[in-house]
Amino acid sequence: MTVQILIAGFGGQGILFLGKLLAYKALIEGRELSWLPSYGPEMRGGTASCSVTISTEPVGSPIITNPDILIAMNLPSLDRYEGSVKPGGMIFTDSSLIERPVARTDVKAFAVPATRMAVEMGAPNLANMIILGNLMKQCPDLVPYENVGEALAKVVSAKHPEMAEVNLRAIKTGFGL
Repeated sequence: MTVQILIAGFGGQGILFLGKLLAYKALIEGRELSWLPSYGPEMRGGTASCSVTISTEPVGSPIITNPDILIAMNLPSLDRYEGSVKPGGMIFTDSSLIERPVARTDVKAFAVPATRMAVEMGAPNLANMIILGNLMKQCPDLVPYENVGEALAKVVSAKHPEMAEVNLRAIKTGFGL
């Protein structure tokens, strides 16, 4: 089983953090993986994307051209990558920032008001974790909820260990949708 996930949005939305969390989670579960971050010339505000491949077999290339799952955190990302998702795939959007629905009818679309929910819970930068929680709910075999706390401990900065609990709370919020 191999699943390719493309995460895209603006720099500062936690795109690379979300990809790294998925990668550590796969490592903890003993899976093969690749993690390929990409961002524009500006770290904050420029474009950012992250390709994550999770597999039971060795991964031959980190390049993803036709993802099984797209997480689009802004409209330019949805516009750019929607057409590349495999038929039967899944598209998760932050409906707080993307007002249009997914146009394709051959994929499953999940509009999650992640930014609004993150602001309401007092953690405006954690829309990425709310989307991840919903992804875990929709894809329990691919991204099981178990081990998420252990994976968070690996990626949250040692300077801010209290953020692990805040991130976990945001994941639980998305999972509860």
